[in-house]
Amino acid sequence: MKAIELLGRVDETRHLQVEIPETLSPGPVRIIVLIPEEDEAGAAWMQGIAREWAEELNDPREDLYSLEDGKPVHATR
Repeated sequence: MKAIELLGRVDETRHLQVEIPETLSPGPVRIIVLIPEEDEAGAAWMQGIAREWAEELNDPREDLYSLEDGKPVHATR
């Protein structure tokens, strides 16, 4: 089986749009969709962190600081 790479996009109606080179003969093809990893990994990472830290961050014992603590970053020295 021969493979070629084509760039396309999925529109709002979930249809795949791809431009096919004229050298490709009509007939059945097999399509493999690759999703950019940075989008997938970023979302999965954020969901995992939110799940893992939710209980700890909602614990009132973790509220160590208030707005009155410390000095503003841009305060005069």
